[in-house]
Amino acid sequence: MDPHTNTAKEKKTTKTKSFRANARILHRFNSTGNNFLDKLEKYAKDRSAENLSYVGRSAYRVLRVKHVLHHHKLWNVSSGIPIGSMLQTPQNSIFSSTNDPSERHSDWFPEKMLEIMGRTKVWCDIMSLTIPDGIFLDKLIEGLSTIVENAKNAEKPVVIRILVGNIIGAPARCTYLVKKLTKNLSEDANIHLWVGAWRKGVSWNHAKLIAVDGRYLLQGGHNLWDAHYLKNNPVHDLSMEMEGRITHDGHLFANSQWRYIRRKQLTRCGYVIDRFIPDAVLVPWKSRVTVTEYPVNKASEFPPIYNADLVPKYEKPSGSVPTLSLGRYGRLTFGRPSDDAFIAMFGSAKTIIRLSIQDLGPVCVPKTQIALPGCTWPKPYLNALAEAIWDRDVKVEIVVSNPGSVPGGLNPLEANYGNGWSCVDCAAEIIKRIQKEFKNNVDDVALRTKVENNLRICYIRHAGKNVYDDGKSIGNHSKFLCIDNIASYTGSQNLYVCDLAEWGVLIDDKSETEKILEDYWNPLWEASFIETDCDVQKVMDSLQINRDGEPVNKFLPGGKKKLDDAAKMASVRRVLV
Repeated sequence: MDPHTNTAKEKKTTKTKSFRANARILHRFNSTGNNFLDKLEKYAKDRSAENLSYVGRSAYRVLRVKHVLHHHKLWNVSSGIPIGSMLQTPQNSIFSSTNDPSERHSDWFPEKMLEIMGRTKVWCDIMSLTIPDGIFLDKLIEGLSTIVENAKNAEKPVVIRILVGNIIGAPARCTYLVKKLTKNLSEDANIHLWVGAWRKGVSWNHAKLIAVDGRYLLQGGHNLWDAHYLKNNPVHDLSMEMEGRITHDGHLFANSQWRYIRRKQLTRCGYVIDRFIPDAVLVPWKSRVTVTEYPVNKASEFPPIYNADLVPKYEKPSGSVPTLSLGRYGRLTFGRPSDDAFIAMFGSAKTIIRLSIQDLGPVCVPKTQIALPGCTWPKPYLNALAEAIWDRDVKVEIVVSNPGSVPGGLNPLEANYGNGWSCVDCAAEIIKRIQKEFKNNVDDVALRTKVENNLRICYIRHAGKNVYDDGKSIGNHSKFLCIDNIASYTGSQNLYVCDLAEWGVLIDDKSETEKILEDYWNPLWEASFIETDCDVQKVMDSLQINRDGEPVNKFLPGGKKKLDDAAKMASVRRVLV
């Protein structure tokens, strides 16, 4: 029996308590006598929110009202301290260089992963889009060996949960990864390891994090792919290291995904398909879960569920600042908390919004600017940006990937950073939202002035160059936003529409945010911004173009097939990265 796993009676008791707790919440909200929203906000009140800025409070308010049942799962007000500089690959010195990155330019990043894993005493959660390869896999194996060494004298086996996405057309090979990781471990290794993957429709895990013992955290945008990050023509990406209570939120975010894997695999269909069809086999079902445990017959079939009582207690680190964890589960649950938080933060901006992202527009048919059927631009985000520009005279600066950027000698079917849209396209879609939302008060002269003065969009560059020496374009995979130089988000969530499970952290502290800007944004913007990327006349001339994909009724058989085909094409091209 796994000492971390509840007995059947305990599981039933826990489930009953959870049900009763939710029932009590709903009863309170539906009882008469007080205003619904007042009761809702009172229930979700977090004392730590007193230290938030107006940016953090704007997100906190909408999360309390709309997503109370996701509190401590998909969002939370917490604290932590950023450690060192932002984890940029390639490093920020490349922005002032006209030369390509040197050999082994970013091998330090998987070494950093190894360092974080090596601190594990009780519990380690690792999440990524797919299983690692190359040096990333080598360091994961080395990190596991370090954990085994740490666990020799531990009273209980150390828990390691590794969770990845089960992408359409690219099955997750959980069993393969377990065999690679444990090949050289001794039989008495004092660890219990699980590797799991899930898909529900077009949703799967897209978060990238390592959380250790509720204390040490590495999270951001990096996938664990050697050719994308460590070889020639690397794509740019951004992550961060933190220490503190924010790490608990990373562990808790993983829990519901593991619960779904267990729930799905224990169904009749799951028992046959998910248990007995090898995980490397491509199956046509929309939902698919797999899990492999180690050691067999010692570890339970499914991993335990994390809570803070299972890891060592520690004093709040000196220098900790307010943070907000922001996540979403896609189709695993109702509501998308991080989406609403982003919109609220855009709505709170008073002076400037800065974004470093892969793209704003939807995935396109290859070698065209035609969006896949059913794919649209992110109207709620665009509306919030449009309102900030028009109503409050906020400046918006955006750095995007050069379209069709392919790293590491790969082909466009293996990697493709940038969905195909130009800076002009992105700007035009924002301006169109101004026209739609403020149509009675907009004239062309005022609109042109706003484009000239308030909206700047450019491609990522090194010292003004947007290509590497061999002519291949430079890609951007970062997911970074900053509001008024006060609060900044780093995480896994793209702003273009894709309904995946995401997680990231808002640093709600002016001093720390200014350090991040100095370290990351300022060199990026200085190297990248060229006015001609977003030509005002071209923007104004292209406002009548419809850039959304063909409308599709998903309730009709033909419509469902079109959406499925579009999802498969997007997955095969590996654009949902």
